[in-house]
Amino acid sequence: MGNAINSGTNKREKQRQLPKRLILVRHGESEGNLDKNVYAITPDHRVQLTQKGKEQAKKSGEIIRGVVCDKGNCSSKVYFYVSPFLRTRETLKEIGAAFCSSEIVGVREECRLREMDYAKFKNTEKMEEYKKEREKYGKFFYRFPGGESAADVYDRVSGFIDSLWSDIDMDMIPYGANEDLNVVVISHGLIIRVLLMRIFRWTPEQVDNLISPKNAEVRIMELGHEGEYSLALHHDDETLVKWGLSAEMIVDQKLRAYGPMVDLDKCFFSRYFDCLADK
Repeated sequence: MGNAINSGTNKREKQRQLPKRLILVRHGESEGNLDKNVYAITPDHRVQLTQKGKEQAKKSGEIIRGVVCDKGNCSSKVYFYVSPFLRTRETLKEIGAAFCSSEIVGVREECRLREMDYAKFKNTEKMEEYKKEREKYGKFFYRFPGGESAADVYDRVSGFIDSLWSDIDMDMIPYGANEDLNVVVISHGLIIRVLLMRIFRWTPEQVDNLISPKNAEVRIMELGHEGEYSLALHHDDETLVKWGLSAEMIVDQKLRAYGPMVDLDKCFFSRYFDCLADK
Protein backbone atom coordinates (compact mmCIF):
# COMPACT_ATOMS: atom_id res chain seq x y z
CA MET A 1 0.00 0.00 0.00
CA GLY A 2 1.15 3.55 -0.60
CA ASN A 3 2.50 5.78 2.12
CA ALA A 4 0.11 7.89 4.16
CA ILE A 5 0.63 11.63 4.14
CA ASN A 6 -1.39 14.48 5.58
CA SER A 7 -3.59 16.00 2.91
CA GLY A 8 -3.48 19.49 4.42
CA THR A 9 -2.29 21.69 7.24
CA ASN A 10 -5.16 20.80 9.57
CA LYS A 11 -3.90 17.95 11.76
CA ARG A 12 -7.43 16.63 12.15
CA GLU A 13 -7.71 15.91 8.45
CA LYS A 14 -7.54 12.25 7.48
CA GLN A 15 -4.30 10.86 6.16
CA ARG A 16 -4.11 10.53 2.38
CA GLN A 17 -3.25 7.03 1.21
CA LEU A 18 -1.29 7.58 -1.99
CA PRO A 19 -1.19 5.09 -4.86
CA LYS A 20 1.99 3.05 -4.72
CA ARG A 21 2.67 3.80 -8.37
CA LEU A 22 1.67 6.38 -10.95
CA ILE A 23 2.26 4.86 -14.38
CA LEU A 24 2.20 7.06 -17.48
CA VAL A 25 1.79 5.56 -20.95
CA ARG A 26 1.76 7.25 -24.32
CA HIS A 27 -0.60 5.83 -26.95
CA GLY A 28 0.74 3.32 -29.46
CA GLU A 29 1.75 4.24 -33.00
CA SER A 30 -1.12 6.05 -34.72
CA GLU A 31 -1.93 6.68 -38.36
CA GLY A 32 -0.95 10.30 -37.73
CA ASN A 33 2.49 9.25 -36.50
CA LEU A 34 3.08 7.52 -39.83
CA ASP A 35 1.65 10.25 -42.04
CA LYS A 36 1.03 13.82 -40.85
CA ASN A 37 -1.29 14.36 -43.82
CA VAL A 38 -3.86 12.20 -42.01
CA TYR A 39 -4.68 15.25 -39.89
CA ALA A 40 -5.82 17.09 -43.03
CA ILE A 41 -8.71 14.67 -43.50
CA THR A 42 -9.31 13.21 -40.02
CA PRO A 43 -10.10 15.12 -36.82
CA ASP A 44 -7.33 14.65 -34.27
CA HIS A 45 -9.55 12.84 -31.77
CA ARG A 46 -10.56 10.24 -34.39
CA VAL A 47 -7.06 9.23 -35.50
CA GLN A 48 -6.66 5.48 -34.99
CA LEU A 49 -3.81 3.20 -33.99
CA THR A 50 -1.96 1.23 -36.63
CA GLN A 51 -1.68 -2.53 -36.22
CA LYS A 52 1.86 -1.96 -34.98
CA GLY A 53 0.48 0.51 -32.45
CA LYS A 54 -1.92 -2.10 -31.10
CA GLU A 55 0.90 -4.60 -30.74
CA GLN A 56 3.02 -1.98 -28.94
CA ALA A 57 0.17 -1.29 -26.52
CA LYS A 58 -0.29 -4.98 -25.84
CA LYS A 59 3.40 -5.28 -24.90
CA SER A 60 3.06 -2.25 -22.64
CA GLY A 61 0.21 -4.00 -20.84
CA GLU A 62 2.46 -7.00 -20.22
CA ILE A 63 5.21 -4.70 -18.91
CA ILE A 64 2.83 -2.95 -16.52
CA ARG A 65 1.36 -6.20 -15.24
CA GLY A 66 4.87 -7.52 -14.65
CA VAL A 67 5.59 -4.50 -12.46
CA VAL A 68 2.37 -4.39 -10.44
CA CYS A 69 2.19 -8.18 -10.02
CA ASP A 70 5.87 -8.65 -9.17
CA LYS A 71 6.73 -12.28 -8.34
CA GLY A 72 3.10 -13.31 -8.67
CA ASN A 73 1.91 -10.81 -6.06
CA CYS A 74 -1.45 -9.82 -7.50
CA SER A 75 -2.87 -8.13 -4.43
CA SER A 76 -2.22 -4.96 -6.43
CA LYS A 77 -5.15 -3.16 -8.03
CA VAL A 78 -5.16 -0.99 -11.14
CA TYR A 79 -7.23 2.10 -11.90
CA PHE A 80 -7.08 3.60 -15.39
CA TYR A 81 -7.47 7.20 -16.49
CA VAL A 82 -7.53 7.67 -20.25
CA SER A 83 -7.69 10.53 -22.74
CA PRO A 84 -10.98 10.42 -24.70
CA PHE A 85 -9.16 10.33 -28.06
CA LEU A 86 -9.66 7.18 -30.14
CA ARG A 87 -5.97 6.24 -30.22
CA THR A 88 -5.68 6.37 -26.42
CA ARG A 89 -8.88 4.39 -25.91
CA GLU A 90 -7.59 1.75 -28.35
CA THR A 91 -4.32 1.70 -26.39
CA LEU A 92 -6.27 1.16 -23.16
CA LYS A 93 -8.11 -1.79 -24.68
CA GLU A 94 -4.85 -3.54 -25.56
CA ILE A 95 -3.21 -2.76 -22.21
CA GLY A 96 -6.28 -3.87 -20.26
CA ALA A 97 -6.18 -7.29 -21.93
CA ALA A 98 -3.11 -8.12 -19.81
CA PHE A 99 -5.16 -8.01 -16.60
CA CYS A 100 -7.90 -10.09 -15.00
CA SER A 101 -11.16 -8.29 -14.31
CA SER A 102 -10.62 -8.68 -10.56
CA GLU A 103 -7.37 -6.68 -10.81
CA ILE A 104 -8.98 -3.62 -12.43
CA VAL A 105 -10.93 -1.50 -9.95
CA GLY A 106 -12.01 1.20 -12.36
CA VAL A 107 -11.52 3.20 -15.53
CA ARG A 108 -12.42 6.76 -16.37
CA GLU A 109 -12.21 8.88 -19.49
CA GLU A 110 -10.67 12.20 -18.50
CA CYS A 111 -11.06 15.05 -20.97
CA ARG A 112 -8.27 17.05 -19.32
CA LEU A 113 -5.82 14.38 -20.54
CA ARG A 114 -6.61 15.08 -24.21
CA GLU A 115 -3.88 16.04 -26.68
CA MET A 116 -2.77 19.65 -26.86
CA ASP A 117 -4.88 21.64 -29.32
CA TYR A 118 -2.66 22.54 -32.28
CA ALA A 119 -5.65 24.16 -34.05
CA LYS A 120 -4.77 24.37 -37.77
CA PHE A 121 -3.83 20.77 -38.49
CA LYS A 122 -5.42 20.86 -41.95
CA ASN A 123 -2.62 23.05 -43.29
CA THR A 124 0.36 20.77 -42.65
CA GLU A 125 2.88 23.13 -44.26
CA LYS A 126 1.74 26.01 -42.07
CA MET A 127 1.89 23.77 -39.02
CA GLU A 128 5.55 23.01 -39.71
CA GLU A 129 6.20 26.77 -39.87
CA TYR A 130 4.51 27.20 -36.49
CA LYS A 131 6.63 24.41 -34.99
CA LYS A 132 9.83 26.05 -36.21
CA GLU A 133 8.64 29.34 -34.75
CA ARG A 134 7.95 27.56 -31.45
CA GLU A 135 11.55 26.29 -31.32
CA LYS A 136 12.81 29.88 -31.48
CA TYR A 137 10.21 31.31 -29.11
CA GLY A 138 10.37 28.58 -26.46
CA LYS A 139 8.21 25.47 -26.50
CA PHE A 140 6.43 25.84 -23.19
CA PHE A 141 4.90 29.29 -23.64
CA TYR A 142 4.34 29.28 -27.41
CA ARG A 143 0.63 29.15 -28.24
CA PHE A 144 -0.40 27.85 -31.65
CA PRO A 145 -2.77 30.31 -33.38
CA GLY A 146 -6.28 29.31 -32.33
CA GLY A 147 -4.86 26.51 -30.19
CA GLU A 148 -3.03 25.92 -26.92
CA SER A 149 0.39 26.32 -25.39
CA ALA A 150 2.04 23.84 -23.04
CA ALA A 151 1.34 26.40 -20.31
CA ASP A 152 -2.38 26.09 -21.08
CA VAL A 153 -2.05 22.31 -20.87
CA TYR A 154 -0.31 22.67 -17.50
CA ASP A 155 -3.39 24.39 -16.08
CA ARG A 156 -5.77 21.59 -17.03
CA VAL A 157 -3.31 18.86 -16.05
CA SER A 158 -2.96 20.51 -12.63
CA GLY A 159 -6.73 20.36 -12.30
CA PHE A 160 -6.63 16.65 -13.11
CA ILE A 161 -3.98 15.98 -10.44
CA ASP A 162 -6.04 17.88 -7.86
CA SER A 163 -9.10 15.82 -8.83
CA LEU A 164 -7.10 12.60 -8.51
CA TRP A 165 -6.07 13.46 -4.94
CA SER A 166 -9.68 14.42 -4.21
CA ASP A 167 -10.96 11.08 -5.55
CA ILE A 168 -8.52 9.29 -3.25
CA ASP A 169 -9.44 11.42 -0.22
CA MET A 170 -13.15 10.75 -0.80
CA ASP A 171 -12.61 6.97 -1.25
CA MET A 172 -13.95 7.09 -4.81
CA ILE A 173 -11.31 4.61 -5.99
CA PRO A 174 -12.28 1.23 -4.49
CA TYR A 175 -9.39 -0.83 -3.15
CA GLY A 176 -8.67 -2.64 0.11
CA ALA A 177 -6.52 -1.49 3.00
CA ASN A 178 -4.01 -4.27 2.29
CA GLU A 179 -3.88 -3.72 -1.46
CA ASP A 180 -1.44 -1.62 -3.46
CA LEU A 181 -3.10 0.82 -5.84
CA ASN A 182 -1.55 1.55 -9.22
CA VAL A 183 -2.94 4.48 -11.19
CA VAL A 184 -2.28 4.14 -14.93
CA VAL A 185 -2.67 7.24 -17.10
CA ILE A 186 -2.90 6.69 -20.86
CA SER A 187 -2.42 9.93 -22.73
CA HIS A 188 -0.19 11.83 -25.18
CA GLY A 189 3.49 12.78 -25.30
CA LEU A 190 3.23 16.40 -24.21
CA ILE A 191 0.61 15.63 -21.58
CA ILE A 192 2.94 13.08 -19.99
CA ARG A 193 5.81 15.57 -19.87
CA VAL A 194 3.57 18.19 -18.28
CA LEU A 195 2.24 15.65 -15.75
CA LEU A 196 5.82 14.94 -14.72
CA MET A 197 6.47 18.67 -14.51
CA ARG A 198 3.49 19.14 -12.20
CA ILE A 199 4.39 16.26 -9.90
CA PHE A 200 8.12 17.04 -9.67
CA ARG A 201 7.79 20.85 -9.81
CA TRP A 202 10.05 21.18 -12.84
CA THR A 203 10.55 24.54 -14.56
CA PRO A 204 9.44 25.45 -18.11
CA GLU A 205 13.12 25.42 -19.18
CA GLN A 206 13.55 21.89 -17.86
CA VAL A 207 10.41 20.72 -19.63
CA ASP A 208 11.56 22.29 -22.91
CA ASN A 209 14.60 19.98 -22.78
CA LEU A 210 12.61 16.79 -22.18
CA ILE A 211 12.27 14.18 -24.92
CA SER A 212 8.74 13.07 -25.72
CA PRO A 213 7.94 9.44 -24.81
CA LYS A 214 8.02 6.98 -27.67
CA ASN A 215 4.78 5.34 -28.78
CA ALA A 216 3.45 3.07 -26.00
CA GLU A 217 6.43 3.93 -23.79
CA VAL A 218 5.85 3.33 -20.07
CA ARG A 219 7.20 5.73 -17.43
CA ILE A 220 6.79 4.54 -13.85
CA MET A 221 6.79 6.65 -10.70
CA GLU A 222 6.83 4.78 -7.41
CA LEU A 223 6.75 6.00 -3.83
CA GLY A 224 10.24 6.12 -2.35
CA HIS A 225 11.40 5.44 1.19
CA GLU A 226 10.19 8.82 2.45
CA GLY A 227 6.85 8.92 0.64
CA GLU A 228 7.87 10.92 -2.44
CA TYR A 229 7.28 9.74 -6.01
CA SER A 230 10.40 8.99 -8.05
CA LEU A 231 11.31 7.72 -11.51
CA ALA A 232 14.62 6.37 -10.20
CA LEU A 233 13.11 3.22 -8.66
CA HIS A 234 12.30 1.78 -12.10
CA HIS A 235 14.53 3.69 -14.53
CA ASP A 236 18.33 3.94 -14.47
CA ASP A 237 20.47 7.05 -14.99
CA GLU A 238 21.11 6.26 -18.65
CA THR A 239 17.38 6.13 -19.34
CA LEU A 240 16.71 9.36 -17.46
CA VAL A 241 19.45 11.12 -19.44
CA LYS A 242 17.89 9.88 -22.70
CA TRP A 243 14.59 11.37 -21.55
CA GLY A 244 16.27 14.76 -21.17
CA LEU A 245 16.70 14.98 -17.39
CA SER A 246 19.72 17.02 -16.28
CA ALA A 247 22.23 15.82 -13.66
CA GLU A 248 20.48 18.07 -11.14
CA MET A 249 17.09 16.52 -11.92
CA ILE A 250 18.48 12.99 -11.60
CA VAL A 251 19.93 13.78 -8.16
CA ASP A 252 16.47 15.00 -7.16
CA GLN A 253 14.92 11.72 -8.36
CA LYS A 254 17.38 9.70 -6.27
CA LEU A 255 16.69 11.77 -3.16
CA ARG A 256 13.00 11.12 -3.70
CA ALA A 257 13.64 7.41 -4.10
CA TYR A 258 16.19 6.63 -1.41
CA GLY A 259 16.48 9.67 0.85
CA PRO A 260 17.68 11.10 3.06
CA MET A 261 14.58 13.23 3.23
CA VAL A 262 15.43 16.86 2.55
CA ASP A 263 13.50 20.00 1.73
CA LEU A 264 13.04 19.26 -1.96
CA ASP A 265 12.36 22.93 -2.70
CA LYS A 266 15.98 23.63 -1.71
CA CYS A 267 17.40 21.12 -4.19
CA PHE A 268 17.22 23.86 -6.85
CA PHE A 269 17.92 26.72 -4.42
CA SER A 270 21.08 27.94 -6.15
CA ARG A 271 19.23 28.38 -9.44
CA TYR A 272 17.44 31.39 -8.02
CA PHE A 273 19.85 32.69 -5.37
CA ASP A 274 23.51 32.58 -6.39
CA CYS A 275 24.73 35.75 -4.70
CA LEU A 276 23.24 35.80 -1.19
CA ALA A 277 25.12 37.81 1.43
CA ASP A 278 25.81 34.76 3.61
CA LYS A 279 26.82 32.44 0.76
